[in-house]
Amino acid sequence: MMDSSNTLINQEKWRIIDQSSLGVGFDARHSFATDDTLCTTVGSGEEDATMRSWVHHDTIVLGIQDTKLPFLKEGVEFLQRQGYRVIVRNSGGLAVVLDQDVLNISLIFPDTEKGIDIDRGYDAMLDLVTTMLADFKVKIEAGEVVGSYCPGSYDLSVDGKKFAGISQRRLRGGIAVQIYLCVSGNGAKRAELIRNFYELALKNESTKFIFPKIIPNTMASLSELLNIEVTLQDIMMKLLTTLKNNSHKIYSSTFSIEEQELFEKNLIRMYERNEKVFGL
Repeated sequence: MMDSSNTLINQEKWRIIDQSSLGVGFDARHSFATDDTLCTTVGSGEEDATMRSWVHHDTIVLGIQDTKLPFLKEGVEFLQRQGYRVIVRNSGGLAVVLDQDVLNISLIFPDTEKGIDIDRGYDAMLDLVTTMLADFKVKIEAGEVVGSYCPGSYDLSVDGKKFAGISQRRLRGGIAVQIYLCVSGNGAKRAELIRNFYELALKNESTKFIFPKIIPNTMASLSELLNIEVTLQDIMMKLLTTLKNNSHKIYSSTFSIEEQELFEKNLIRMYERNEKVFGL
């Protein structure tokens, strides 16, 4: 069990919404509308702290800053030619690659009266992942990996190679801490794709925002780093076991009627945002 002082992971109950096997038709816009919905209901105390696991096939998720790229249309068309759907999320950060070998995890907590500071939200996900992967006997570092895509102070790496990145969204009294975790596949190949995107969408123009210079070999999957085949199912089992060991009860759930109504409104907002950016 993790340190019992970390009340963010040690919840009385964990509600589980598993969307990791919905398949090719599961649109990433639904995921961001879902987390906004959960922020509202968990934040208001109507629902328990929630873990949502999710997978999207061959999708590039852009951040708001990416929409300001001078030749965005050319970059997006390139990604589409490679067989990827392209969406823009409703939060910061930069472009990331999602595919069938990338597991996304969202932890949704209520913000307490005293407030949960940003670092504590990130630390909760870091604690979860390091405990999940403890059996692999590797040292996981948290800190920006220069040359990776969507670099941030809570990049997770082994031997200097990034396999995961953590972000946060705060809304209506709720906090969603999200991670993309590259379980298997070729990390450098994913990074090469994003490097090509930025080259086409930027064309060396100077911009107010400094976009990352991607160095593909700074990225790897867990399978590559461990030199063993790790599957999404392996990681899902470790995830559920870790949450079970740090609560009195975990239970599987779907949306309530109220959540379904909220979700539909949030989804319309996501579609409108994407329509505004590039007519998707």
